[in-house]
Parts: sequence; structure tokens; C-alpha cells
Amino acid sequence: LENEARLSLLGRMAARSQILRLLENRARLAADREANPGIAREVITRPLFVVGLPRTGTTLLHALLAQDPATRTPLAWEARELSPPPERATFTSDPRIAPCAKELDGLFQMLPEFRAIHPMQADWPQECVSITAHAFCSLQFSTTWNIPSYSAWLAAQDLGDAYALHRRVLQDLQWRVPGERWVLKTPAHLWSLGTLFATYPDAGVIHTHRDPVRVVASLGSLATILRKVASDAHEPAAVGREWAAELALGLERASAFRARETGLAERFVDVQFGELMRDPLGLVERIYAHFGLPLGDDARARMERFMKENPREKHGVHRY
Repeated sequence: LENEARLSLLGRMAARSQILRLLENRARLAADREANPGIAREVITRPLFVVGLPRTGTTLLHALLAQDPATRTPLAWEARELSPPPERATFTSDPRIAPCAKELDGLFQMLPEFRAIHPMQADWPQECVSITAHAFCSLQFSTTWNIPSYSAWLAAQDLGDAYALHRRVLQDLQWRVPGERWVLKTPAHLWSLGTLFATYPDAGVIHTHRDPVRVVASLGSLATILRKVASDAHEPAAVGREWAAELALGLERASAFRARETGLAERFVDVQFGELMRDPLGLVERIYAHFGLPLGDDARARMERFMKENPREKHGVHRY
């Protein structure tokens, strides 16, 4: 951050605040487990992971699947402040929700165009990079800041400890607010499918796909806009070149894993971006059928309502 990110004053303040919050969360998570040994006995069973390059519909699909009352997802306010473990009785009125909503409102005021690219709410699902950030092993940092040496370091890491922490967070969150199954999401899992399955041997993966040229252009736009918050120096073409190489590495690793681990083929279901845009509920039916899950009338109605209330261009058009 000091030598590469060229942080503005606001960027330095935000980076310091974020790092301190991650350290505090991590310390409190450890204290929670020490005070409540039952947390460590929580079992994570058959989680589903939405995985694919960024800008391939993973956020929409994750939010859609989260409408099923049987689904448990980490919510934005939970990932922002992990401790204490949430409780069922106060889950929709937890005092941590309002500060998270205020923080997101501030982000959208500074970057009004960001909401059209990546809509977020305090009570919407959050992706796993916000969890692995607590291990300081997360593509979240490379998206927010220009830190190429960190990106190179991360690509060479064994992420076993980061995934172990990810599992501990899920145990913490489900201790008093369980669901029938976890549905999780981040493109970053593409880089480490082997570690994902080592941590969650009974996992299922929903793998999204889209023309990678469009992916690079869309992600380059998003990253450039995000970096405006932290730095006065942001060059879209350079960001695009940086992420083209990064995404190629993720695709190569995921493709090699799937070609090698043929015994896991049935654990994957492949999704095209166009299919998600044309017929999201039909796609959900196909996913549920693949994994042998029941899709009840209530879940279907909630998904239909979510799609009507959140059309694709509700907050504007993303031009890139």
C-alpha cells in the first residue's frame, strides 16, 4: 500500500480503517470460540458455491438462490462485523445492520455509477472474499487497490489457512442462525478449487461462464471506479491489462483442476451468462434438479418477486 497504491488521504484513512476492522474481527472471532466451545462443533454440510469469473452473473445468481428460506448466506452486515455471533430473535434488527447500510450509502454517494455495476445492500448476500480478507488472502484487496506485488504474492500462496478461517466463520454465523444449506459465492474460488474441496469435501459448485473479453472490459471498468475512492491515479487500460492476466490464471487453474479431478464432475453444474439473463428461474430449476434439491412454491414465489423488484438496470446502465 505504501509503495504501490498511491493512496490519497481518503484512501489512507479507508485502508487503515479496513485493516483495523479485519484484525478486530479476527480477534473477536477467536474469543467467541474460546467462550463458546459449541461453535467449533458446528457441521457445514453440502455447501453450494457459485463460482466463475467476475462479471459473469455470480452476484445475481447468488442473490436469487438466497431467496429460498432453506438457504443460508453470509449477509453484508455479518461479514463486515463478525462478532458476536448473530441470533435468530434479532437477526433482522441487529444493531450492526444500520452502520453497514450507512457505509454503503456513503460509497454510493461517492461513486453513484458503482451501484449500477454492483448493487449491494446491508441485508443482501456478501461474497467470500470479504471472509477470506480476514486471513489477508483475498482478491478483494487487488480490486480496491493497485498492489501488483501483493497480487503476485497471493497467487503463490497455499490458501489452506484462509479456507480454514472461512469454515470457522461459517460455523460462527450458523451457531445460532442455522439454515438447511449454505450457498456461497466468489469468483476467487476459481484460483483454488483444490483447497475449496479439501475444506468442504461434499461441496457442490455452480460454475458461471461468459465471453472473457466482455468480462475483462466490465471488470476493468468496475475496478477503475473502485480505485477512485483510494487513489487519484487510476488508468483504465492498465487496470484491464492487469486483470486480463489475473483472470487468465484463474481460468487456467480451474480448467486444469476440472480436467484432472474427473471424479468430481457431477459436483459441478455449468451456467452460461446468457441463460441466466434469459430465464433465471428456469436456470434455478436446473440447478436444483442437478443437486437433488426441492424447490418449494414459497421459494419460487420469493425468487420471482426478487426479479421483479430488482430488474437488471434498476440503478442505471453499466457502459464500458
